[in-house]
Amino acid sequence: MPAIVDKIAEALHLKHHEDSSASTAAPQTPVFDHEKVKVFFVLGGPGAGKGTQCANLVKDFGFCHLSAGDLLRAEQNREGSEYGELIRKYIREGQIVPMEITIKLLENAMRAELAKPHDTEGWEYGKGRFLIDGFPRKMDQALKFDEDVCLSTMVLFFTTTEEEMLKRLLERAKTSGREDDNEESIRKRFRVYKEQTMPVIEHYSKEGKVATIDASATIEDVHKKAQEIVAKILAGEVGRNITA
Repeated sequence: MPAIVDKIAEALHLKHHEDSSASTAAPQTPVFDHEKVKVFFVLGGPGAGKGTQCANLVKDFGFCHLSAGDLLRAEQNREGSEYGELIRKYIREGQIVPMEITIKLLENAMRAELAKPHDTEGWEYGKGRFLIDGFPRKMDQALKFDEDVCLSTMVLFFTTTEEEMLKRLLERAKTSGREDDNEESIRKRFRVYKEQTMPVIEHYSKEGKVATIDASATIEDVHKKAQEIVAKILAGEVGRNITA
């Protein structure tokens, strides 16, 4: 599998240019300084409302919102992408795309955003603030991103019942056009989420970096809770797990 991943990453122009002595070199320093670049992971089950709440928080705080899923879907549909069909297969089956690809796509998107001129708070003097939606979905993704790209600031964990998430996704399926918005794929995604993503939440909870937000209420009520929590985190008033 690693050889296949390397070939995919190389074909997508995602590989690092590594020094031949890398195996004996010191551990890699993250690409971005977490003192300047704030990364909020946004997690929750499929249909928990992550994308909707991210859009609200972008307006509130000037975040750049990056959706791992959207980046992968864009790559699978990119003209000339040799491995678009393989990415499509992973997504259709509700499985997780090899992390090297997802992480490098995120790094590239962050680099591009930081290179743009910004006149909003949080982007002065090389600073930046990102909401990364639907990532990390596995422990290895979490550890590799923190080590190689940027140490995360906080996890916004939107939680609701599986029944509510299914209802929302089936409603979205009427207009989304997404291949994975069907009941069979949705239930596969629920299983993968429980098995592979919940350990990520537990990991960050032990580090005191999880803000749990009940997403069962109306969009407006959930937004208000998320807004209050993020304001406190950015102000340095929260340095531990918090629930709203």
